[in-house]
Amino acid sequence: MKHTTSAFSRRRFLQGSAAGLGILAAPAIISSKALASSGELNFTGWAGYPSLAEKVFPAFEAATGIKVIFKELPDQDSMYTEGKVALDAGGIDVIEPTIDRVAAWNSNGLIQGWDDTKLATGNYLPGLIDGNAEGMARIDGKLMIAPSNWGTESLVVNTAGAKMSSPPTLGDLFNPDNAVTVRPHSALAAMGRWLDATGKLPRPWMDGYSDMAAMAELWDIALAEAIKAKGNVVQWWTGENEANAGFTANGAVVGLCWDSTGYNLRNDGYGYVAPAEGAFAWNQGFVLMKNAVNVDQAHEFAKFVSTPEGSAMWATAFSSNPVGKGGYDQMGPDVAKYYGDFLTAETSAKLWWWPAQSAEFLTKRAEYADKYKSA
Repeated sequence: MKHTTSAFSRRRFLQGSAAGLGILAAPAIISSKALASSGELNFTGWAGYPSLAEKVFPAFEAATGIKVIFKELPDQDSMYTEGKVALDAGGIDVIEPTIDRVAAWNSNGLIQGWDDTKLATGNYLPGLIDGNAEGMARIDGKLMIAPSNWGTESLVVNTAGAKMSSPPTLGDLFNPDNAVTVRPHSALAAMGRWLDATGKLPRPWMDGYSDMAAMAELWDIALAEAIKAKGNVVQWWTGENEANAGFTANGAVVGLCWDSTGYNLRNDGYGYVAPAEGAFAWNQGFVLMKNAVNVDQAHEFAKFVSTPEGSAMWATAFSSNPVGKGGYDQMGPDVAKYYGDFLTAETSAKLWWWPAQSAEFLTKRAEYADKYKSA
């Protein structure tokens, strides 16, 4: 199967000096209009990242006078539901899904395009809104997502207790000797990719993302095989807190989790490793609600997170990768080392970016995930 790969090597950006992020290293470039606004921004984003409210939002307010009113939600399905409610009720200006969801948000009339002239799109690292990502980031020529951070979903491994292949594979998630914590839909995708890599599918796994008939054929197979191996699942997770609990409270020794989970557990006997098939990769960003009220403030917010300082702060909050050029130079040494160790030239080349997923696909995917959990 042909994988979509990153347009740049993250490792090279991790080299060099790193500085802590208690405050901004230098003032961001903010328009005089925003400095005078003293307005508000209603932002709905991810739960489980306290540094956003503790450090990032205060820094943004200090730089612009714009106060962020933040609502936390655990996962993208909750955000999507909240967004649909907000179309009638209002109250949300910006939400933070991943790039593969943008087409579904747009096709359901939830979002509008960003005004490129009010952003600083030249701030972004290569490959985030251009190259392979451009087809998902832009719809009918309009930029529908302003990148905020990006990262991977890979194997978190208890170095003492896990039974791993050499090299590790996605199949290790389905080894009955390993107690695991997984996200249902990610686990099914991992099963599909593993079966594909071992020649056990009738057609490429990627076919299911663009052809609903192929999706049914392939996900039926992945579901059946995953159910056979379901006995080793000790924790389902949908957000960061649940993923951590899978290891710390429920005894998981292997998980398919975000890189931030691996970072949080790095000093507790866990490693974060890429499978032979390649780590899943995601690109997260801000979408502007169709009925957003604070539109100018939203643009200043997105622009702030594209600066070296702002992108580094946002990425540090998520223990992920910054979107702004120069962001890595501003990040703390622990984060830099963690990603430098994981993102080698080989693992970067094998990254498997989540493809675009239509609203119809997401509905069916949720049905498969529910069947997997309830089986």
